[in-house]
Amino acid sequence: MSKKVVVIGGGFGGLAAAARLAARGHEVHLYDKRDQLGGRAYQYEINGFHFDGGPTVITAPHLFDDIFAAAGRRREDYFTLLPLDPLYRFFDQEGRCFNYWRGLDETAQEVARYNPDDAERYRAMLEHIRHIFDTFQPYSDKPLTTLGQMMTIMPDMVRLQAFMNTDWFIERYLKDPFLRKVFTFHPLLIGGNPLDTPAIYTLIMQFEKQWGVFYPQGGTGAIVRGFEKLLRELGVHIHLQREVAQIVIQNHKATGIRLDGGEEVKADAVVCNGDLPFVYKHLISAAHRRRFTDRKVDRMNYSMSLLVIYFGTKKRYLDSPLAHHNIIVNSRFRGWLKDIFRHATLPEDFSLYVHMPSRSDDSISPPGHENFYALVPVPDMRASIKWEQVGPLLRDKALAFLEEHYLPDLRANIVALHHIDPTHFRHTLNSQYGAAFSLRPTLLQSANFRPHCQSEEFDNLYFVGAGTHPGAGVPSVLSSGKIAADLIG
Repeated sequence: MSKKVVVIGGGFGGLAAAARLAARGHEVHLYDKRDQLGGRAYQYEINGFHFDGGPTVITAPHLFDDIFAAAGRRREDYFTLLPLDPLYRFFDQEGRCFNYWRGLDETAQEVARYNPDDAERYRAMLEHIRHIFDTFQPYSDKPLTTLGQMMTIMPDMVRLQAFMNTDWFIERYLKDPFLRKVFTFHPLLIGGNPLDTPAIYTLIMQFEKQWGVFYPQGGTGAIVRGFEKLLRELGVHIHLQREVAQIVIQNHKATGIRLDGGEEVKADAVVCNGDLPFVYKHLISAAHRRRFTDRKVDRMNYSMSLLVIYFGTKKRYLDSPLAHHNIIVNSRFRGWLKDIFRHATLPEDFSLYVHMPSRSDDSISPPGHENFYALVPVPDMRASIKWEQVGPLLRDKALAFLEEHYLPDLRANIVALHHIDPTHFRHTLNSQYGAAFSLRPTLLQSANFRPHCQSEEFDNLYFVGAGTHPGAGVPSVLSSGKIAADLIG
């Protein structure tokens, strides 16, 4: 039976859920507070440059394909995905690079350049990770809502040591200090601390090995535009610049939403792509909540935040050692992680992720120009940092570092510059404490222990996005959209 469904938020989770629900014949209304869809994948246009606001690593393209196929369409008719190899290029403090290839043999050869003995241990590690992937990946698009389901997977968690932290897991196999950093970084892609993120999340490596890493022609914004075209074809009512002020609860059921101007919209189901902790604390009255009280929300473990710098240059840097995706790790890696996650202090040093999409696509910059995105992990807003002062200083420090080591005369050639910091995640994206990836993927915030896609407190309320099962990262967020749509029917 057709239902009227309200979707709050136009990030990838909301877009995926809206498309699947509309393809099943439901009447779908999508509300977003910003002037365009995308959520964290919002695309900025500055002086002729197109900068992707958020996710830049796209893997598991079949998850996109399935959404369009469910609507009787071909994803390729809406946007193009270009395969990348190497998947990433890592740099140590001396500027030596490590190419992380999709192929096992090619990456093992790179490992051998640093430590020949680690090459075979790397193969053994990947075989272990493949077993983790084969065992747990099937649960990534299914609701885990009961203790019985959790008990079913616990023996495998123990057998595969998937409950141990990622740092321990990698150190068990690899001996070279730099290689340990290279293969420990993946939890940071989903907001996790490698020192406490369980090794079950190493399955991300197998995602990349099995399905590759891709770049969408035109940037991640092209995916959002492809989704918007699909939704309009399916009859989804898209309401931009309409902020939701409240989820209306009656008799422990979500019955609709109230917009910022006071207008109430009735619905048979509400799908929320807003940050789950923020939603419980700010969009649902405390008088209705028993489980997700303010105290519980405040005490949950949150991801780090980010300073993200978008900059365009009036020259090309084709002779730079930088590839499309680059990760520059510092020598004090564990201490740096502890500063951010445990001590909530801003380190003096930093590690950087640098995205250079114009390596693969010159359409996102004016002719003869280069497009960059640099990401610096930082503490969330529970740290006492005055970002209006610190943000520009850290931005300039990162740009100076890149100029000294990778991009000569960078600052003299910048013609487009923008940055966001934790205040953006808090106030623009409504993320609790400005956490860039919502809830941290700890052992007790994973699988059944993570908030469920179907609200544990209220009927007819569903969650998609980084804060719910299966977690952060584009594949997980898309899967949450499938779970919510399947639950609604």
